[in-house]
Amino acid sequence: MERTLCVWYPEWGLRDQDAPQDEPAQNVGEDGRVIAVNHRADAAGVHIGMRRREAEAVCPTVVTVPYDPGAAARRFEPVVLAIEALIPRVELSAPGLLFIPVDGAVVYYGGEGPLIDRLAKELDSVTGPGFRIGLAAGPFAALRAAEQGDDAQPIFVVADDGRFLASLELDDVGAEELVATLRWLGITTLGELARLPRAAMVSRFGAEGLAAHRLASGEGREPLPRSIPKDLQVEERYSPPLESLDQVAFAARSLANRLIGGLAAHGIAPYRVQIEAEAADGTVRSRLWRSIDPFDDGALAERARWQLRAWMEGTGVDIRGGIAALRFLPHELSGSGRQLTLHDDARNAAEAQRAIAEAQAIVGPDAVVMAVEQGGRDPGDRVTWHRWGEPPLSPNRDPAAPWPGKIPAPAPALVPPTPPTLEVEWVDGFPERVRLSSRWVPVLSWAGPWRKMGRWWEGKGPADRYQIVTSAGAILCEVSNGRTVLLGIYD
Repeated sequence: MERTLCVWYPEWGLRDQDAPQDEPAQNVGEDGRVIAVNHRADAAGVHIGMRRREAEAVCPTVVTVPYDPGAAARRFEPVVLAIEALIPRVELSAPGLLFIPVDGAVVYYGGEGPLIDRLAKELDSVTGPGFRIGLAAGPFAALRAAEQGDDAQPIFVVADDGRFLASLELDDVGAEELVATLRWLGITTLGELARLPRAAMVSRFGAEGLAAHRLASGEGREPLPRSIPKDLQVEERYSPPLESLDQVAFAARSLANRLIGGLAAHGIAPYRVQIEAEAADGTVRSRLWRSIDPFDDGALAERARWQLRAWMEGTGVDIRGGIAALRFLPHELSGSGRQLTLHDDARNAAEAQRAIAEAQAIVGPDAVVMAVEQGGRDPGDRVTWHRWGEPPLSPNRDPAAPWPGKIPAPAPALVPPTPPTLEVEWVDGFPERVRLSSRWVPVLSWAGPWRKMGRWWEGKGPADRYQIVTSAGAILCEVSNGRTVLLGIYD
């Protein structure tokens, strides 16, 4: 299940001005059970979930404060708004209790730790202490994790969800009669319950047994944050079709403003936008743009202008007779992103992204690529490429593997895609001089050889690789069957 963050205020209902502050106090729900306690009642042994009579028996001086859910919800709204400013999609379960699916936010803030630290600081500035934060797989486990916290340590992050669930007491499933029967059978923890056959639980206890078994197995419900409308695309048709680039740029900016403004009303922003242009003859061109940070209207309008210019002025592009319609389709709404660190230069980073994006619009997406490290012995084998702006593919070879025979660091700065032949003069097996264009330069120092076993099943024999330093620079070469080729040039 998706990792879920729970924010819980155990005494939110008692933050009313009429609630006593210097004596034990509790809120009781319509079912007669305790739903909130202050720290004095908690210290006296009153716990959430107790029946009112049990709580009064444990602490005869406890004051029962009438619970007003409307007033509690009104006081909790600023907390929800503060959290939504950090993580847009929030599921409000009750005043003082909410759940947040955080897979996307973890990517944005750079990990679970930075996300929780940022959230805790925001909550402390809005409400002060008293909150509990739990992080686990699914709302059920996340709430149980939040219940583990206290005033000294309000944050509890579950590292092993299976082990955490297995350690919980059976009472956490909430069904009293079912729990009593299972305890009579000797089952006391959720781990023991999860090991029972599900078919037997359903046959004996019906839907209640199935629900309990699903919770114990870590299959509780997914959080259901506020929904985002599916159809958020914007479109505009033009009659007569737009033929000049100035007209198209103005129309693209207007459309970008509509799209970003409409998404902002839902508290979201796109990380990918598909730009579609329909020509007067019905031909449709489409290109998907991605941004490391959320698009704003200016950034989207710029990219649309670059793309439309490339389509209208490029060679062999099927935009004839002008543009009859423009469409912007947003994707990945507030789902992932990047949080700048303290030392990141946001302005220079944005300018660099715009320059690369403009180049990509002109030369095409396959001509602007980024490198990702992968495993290998030669420099050319230790890199795989992907389009700029798109998520990298998983490496074919593990870079953390030993790779015996790998060329030691540092890696060459320039690696030719096809290794050219290199003339090297060898004396008694040692490199003496290297031919560079029309002149020979002496070898100042060298290292190697590193033996490379060839792929005999492909007809390739073994080879030796050398690092050679000359007065003109350092190179990496490979010798096989008396032929030397250049593998890389060091900076």
